[in-house]
Amino acid sequence: MITEEAEQGGRDLVFNEEITKVSDFKFGTKVVTVFDDMVSRSVPFYNETQRMLAEIAADHAKEGTFVYDLGCSTGTTMIEVDKLIPSDIRFIGIDESPEMLAKCDKKLKEAGFVRPYDLVTGDLHEQLPIENASVVILCLTMQFVRPLYRERLLRNIYAGLNPGGVLLLVEKVLAESTVFNRDFIKYYYNYKRRNHYSEMEISQKREALENVLIPYKLSENLLLLKEAGFADCETFFKWYNFSGMIAYKKS
Repeated sequence: MITEEAEQGGRDLVFNEEITKVSDFKFGTKVVTVFDDMVSRSVPFYNETQRMLAEIAADHAKEGTFVYDLGCSTGTTMIEVDKLIPSDIRFIGIDESPEMLAKCDKKLKEAGFVRPYDLVTGDLHEQLPIENASVVILCLTMQFVRPLYRERLLRNIYAGLNPGGVLLLVEKVLAESTVFNRDFIKYYYNYKRRNHYSEMEISQKREALENVLIPYKLSENLLLLKEAGFADCETFFKWYNFSGMIAYKKS
């Protein structure tokens, strides 16, 4: 049961009571109301990663182009990027959850957005209308795209980027070695415990995400980027089983 506090958009209590049969994780109303607390307590260095995305985007966003946030969720990334780039650059946020987009629109308005922006309901498993892009962001998003469709998604992004444009990708990843992977998962669950998630919450969320969030190795993600056409790729962030990557489309 979701408590009144969670329903009001406060603390993440989605898995704090025992669930007889855990369903696959979905970004519906129950998650949306607590999403910001969930990611801040579940993703190491989340605030710093957002700052880094904005900083990098600021160096590549060009006037007269679009900045896309695919899987924009509640708009946190767009709010951070907005602080650093010219106000006439249009933002386009795409998410498959209408509840997320409603929360995103509310947050953007509360943040005093004055730049033009569009929020679009879209499924990343389908062909997306990406065009005239100088920056495309996938922050903790591609990991939820079924593996069969990831290469097509990246090729779609590459085609929609202008020469000199960049893709910024943040993902949960697997270690290259299964030995280190076990250690990194242990360290990650310790991180969640430090952020006051109980053993039951950790276990139930892991079960809910098992068939939904499918991470790749860092090397596999970099290979996908190169196969999509990005000749220059670099890792800009790494914490155990989380990583940030930048991919550049040559002029």
